[in-house]
Amino acid sequence: LNSGIDGLHFIARDITFQNTAGPHKGQAVALRSASDLSVFYRCAISGYQDTLMTHAQRQFYRQCYIYGTVDFIFGNAAVVFQNCNIFARKPLDGQANMITAQGRGDPFQNTGISFHNCQIRAASDLKDVVDKYNTFLGRPWQQYSRVMVMKTFMDTLVSPLGWSPWGDTDFAQDTLYYGEYENYGPGASTKERVKWPGYHVITSPNEASKFTVTGLLAGPTWLATATVPFTSGL
Repeated sequence: LNSGIDGLHFIARDITFQNTAGPHKGQAVALRSASDLSVFYRCAISGYQDTLMTHAQRQFYRQCYIYGTVDFIFGNAAVVFQNCNIFARKPLDGQANMITAQGRGDPFQNTGISFHNCQIRAASDLKDVVDKYNTFLGRPWQQYSRVMVMKTFMDTLVSPLGWSPWGDTDFAQDTLYYGEYENYGPGASTKERVKWPGYHVITSPNEASKFTVTGLLAGPTWLATATVPFTSGL
């Protein structure tokens, strides 16, 4: 299955979107959304590489389960994942897990991936071999890649470095924006994180608030009609 969604105000609830191609088939999208003001509530989105393409527009995911390996949440939407469970799976030998590959190519776009009150854990197939594979919060697909992780639990699978370069280059490390704010759990320590100019340990609630449902999505103006729970601020 590769589901593609466009148009306005798409709402999915209690649906599983799954791509069964498996890890050896490479890029295999389970869900591509370019629907503005779209909502995914209590859904499961499952694949390996490139599971979820948050392609464009404003999107909100609440209490969803997302499974993958390489770049498994990617694209250039303005998207908030709230109270979601993010599961890294066992990748192919020689691969590392990359939770995000955010694709902002223009510094003036208010796009980005935000995780708020989420859980980042190893899926069952990775749990027993978690020490054999690196799992990173993301890598920069485009020059102005933008990701915020806040008030989120990170289990031991998350690499102490946190973030990965794009290949063997320093591509976008000066121009990206990667932030972490008040995360917790054994993988959340920022002491050994990358030292890129574009990486930030956020201490200001005002800065973190740019990535909330209100700040990134102007959510209260349109989510109220979707009849799903949401937290508007931090």
